[in-house]
Amino acid sequence: MSIKARLLPLLIIVAAASAEKAPAEKGTPSPAFFETLRAADLRMATIAYRLTTANAALCDQLQPQIGMPIHALTQYGSTARASAASAFGFEATIGVEAVVAGAPAARAGIRPNDSIVAINGVAQPGLPTADSPEGAAARDAAEAAIAAAPIGRPLRLTILREGRQVPIAVTPVSGCRSRFEILLGSGLGASADGSVVQIGERFFEGYSDAEIAVVVSHELAHNILHHRAKLDAVKINRGMLAELGRNGRLIRQTEDEADQLGIYLLANAGYDPMSAPQFWRQKGGSVDGGLFRSRTHASSKARAEALETIAREIAATPTRPIIPPLVATRDVPLR
Repeated sequence: MSIKARLLPLLIIVAAASAEKAPAEKGTPSPAFFETLRAADLRMATIAYRLTTANAALCDQLQPQIGMPIHALTQYGSTARASAASAFGFEATIGVEAVVAGAPAARAGIRPNDSIVAINGVAQPGLPTADSPEGAAARDAAEAAIAAAPIGRPLRLTILREGRQVPIAVTPVSGCRSRFEILLGSGLGASADGSVVQIGERFFEGYSDAEIAVVVSHELAHNILHHRAKLDAVKINRGMLAELGRNGRLIRQTEDEADQLGIYLLANAGYDPMSAPQFWRQKGGSVDGGLFRSRTHASSKARAEALETIAREIAATPTRPIIPPLVATRDVPLR
């Protein structure tokens, strides 16, 4: 699972470091900046792990989930790379940024700042050279190797820890197939493209985990319901004409469906379903633009009222997971 789209060109990382008000030296992020990234990514990873594993029965596309966000040293700008290597303990290109408490990686003994040198016997790259290009290709390849591992069988990792290679077998659990990324510089935006859920970094600056989970579950619902593919199949215009006529009607339909399924995802993962209507009542105006919101989405008030009705129905249903009828429509074309 990916927790960042962090190609981090120098301009972005320096700007973010300046916001922390404590750069280690001119043009270089401070250690506090990297720990802020780690804390946010761990929060996202924990929410994503809960939602994907608790809702596996609702998903037709599954992958092994181990609760271990990874990153690559090459994702950091060249000027920031030495600082990132020190802060995150990189001894190879691929590193373990954080470990979700109680998840398979934690139970297997993997630690933050471990480096990964092999996945199921396939070697991963060593430390990059000074002229290695920036990019997430190495991280993406490692994530793909983990996602392709057989569900229910141990994932064999070779960890490099303080210069010593340690073989570790992780027994994954099954979960919905999706990657999760925090986007720096994207404010309170959120989106899903069928395989990736992206959440803006400002959600991690004053929103609780329960509130973030409302947003993440809505975007994950889009992926579970195949909304991007279904909209593409009917050639929906997402540009200047997105709010008009058939475009607006069908996009609005998918947004309403994502709200409806999202609250079930929350409940199945152990979150209070009432947190969804509460979120839209208390924070909705900040997220959806208030009076200037896109008409492809219902108003915060309407969303809160609709979700409160569903939340009360969920509260009266003791069994988990609940699989709502909406899931059966994921392959029904939009009309």
